[in-house]
Amino acid sequence: MDYVLAALIGLGLAAACGFRVFLPVLVLAVAARAGAVQLAPSLSFLISDTALVALGLATALEIGGYWIPWLDHALDVAATPAAVVAGTLVAGSQWVPIGPDGELLTWALALIVGGGVAGAVQVGTVALRTASTAFTGGLGNPLFATAEHGAAAAISIAAITVPALAFVALLVGCLGVGFYLRARANRRAAASPQPLPAVASARNPVDGLPIS
Repeated sequence: MDYVLAALIGLGLAAACGFRVFLPVLVLAVAARAGAVQLAPSLSFLISDTALVALGLATALEIGGYWIPWLDHALDVAATPAAVVAGTLVAGSQWVPIGPDGELLTWALALIVGGGVAGAVQVGTVALRTASTAFTGGLGNPLFATAEHGAAAAISIAAITVPALAFVALLVGCLGVGFYLRARANRRAAASPQPLPAVASARNPVDGLPIS
């Protein structure tokens, strides 16, 4: 049962990293400092005063940057690979190594699963922000960013306090984004102009030249 809870906590935090890179890591570090969760020995530095201050500043700068229209798109360029790294970090912090090569396998799994989940969520948020920019000219992006901040905080806290609920929310959110992107692709395909069929010119049966 402990392994299941650890897996759910890691997945929930990784998904939250798809919304914001530093906020879930900060929540994990604060929770570990308070004794609510355990960290992998290699990540024990996260509970130090220096790490907490650095994570707090990075979180504040990230949140503030996403409230500035057009700067948010520039941040997405850096946030996409960073989300994969953060998702790997938070997932691997909770998964206990098993066997002689367990630590290597644990981090490989954390990269594939945790990093993959964080990257997938991040790609979805980028697509939704692009749609927001197209519909509102960027004016609606701060509101969208606020929703992302809230989602990152809520999922991070839920992943630690009620991991099963965070996992269900992750599934529902991924399905919702998937349906939205599919519907959007279908609308674009339906709206795109269809090529006119080629009309064969009539030819003279004697010389084969086109009939004017």
